Amino acid sequence: MPGLELRELECFLVLAEELHFGRTGERLYVSQGRVSQLLRSLETRVGARLVERTSRRVRLTPLGEAFRQSLRPAYDGLHQAVADARLAARGVEGTLRLGFQCTANDQVTEAVSRFQEQHPACDVELAEVPLHDPFGALRDGGLDAAIVLGPVLEDDLVVGATFSREPQTVALSVRHPLAARESLSAEELAGCALVRVGGPAPAYWRESFSPSVTPGGRPIGAGPVVGSLQEGLALAAAGRALMLLCRATAQDHDRGAVTYVPVSGLPDSTLALVWRRDHETARVRAFASDLGEVARRAVRARAE
Repeated sequence: MPGLELRELECFLVLAEELHFGRTGERLYVSQGRVSQLLRSLETRVGARLVERTSRRVRLTPLGEAFRQSLRPAYDGLHQAVADARLAARGVEGTLRLGFQCTANDQVTEAVSRFQEQHPACDVELAEVPLHDPFGALRDGGLDAAIVLGPVLEDDLVVGATFSREPQTVALSVRHPLAARESLSAEELAGCALVRVGGPAPAYWRESFSPSVTPGGRPIGAGPVVGSLQEGLALAAAGRALMLLCRATAQDHDRGAVTYVPVSGLPDSTLALVWRRDHETARVRAFASDLGEVARRAVRARAE
């Protein structure tokens, strides 16, 4: 469409929010007459009315509402593309707020070091993500990205990388009858009580972390509900319940009252780097690239 003016689109979007020509002009620092002029120009390009205006009210036509819904993400994306280009021109800078769940393993810390070496103008702030709420800090804007236990099946989140695939172990008291075993099958968890994770973590995520049935369909007992890894390990140490953990997390939380027994027959534990779909930045993309490279190197090293 030749001669399309971004100012026309901006004016329409602000008017769609305000539904008032005067307030729209104030936000754009133009007169009401200029607002009307920009709107008429856009409607001429479209070939139809987008806004109905009477002496009492302003409202969008059905076409105007449909146009607003399709225009807003495209307009925001254009602004984000310009902002990202400016960041790229200056280099990645600012602050990356990165969350991690349970433990920041070697791959995570190596990726953070690599990122800071390549982008010295960007600081990384690390914060632990609550076990019972893997996505809350992303959604409320407290974090830019987070490394959480998979799976992640959230429509508003992007999964940038899945890595650190580890076999499962079960944490249990050294006094538990199964503590001396070298390994367990998943079916042997039937009848045992597993620590459960509370909300607001979604149900599918909680079921993956602490299944209610074995792969063969036998019920697994429901143990106490916890909100953190340390709560779960304390309950395991006291003999109240068992807790599933990946092997790497188990190695990072070695304690005398708890032992860890490998469990076969369960899907491997994975970590995922995720961020909000509507809050993707150059900083997040740069870190995702570094983490992906570190994870690929780790896979190649294991294969050798």
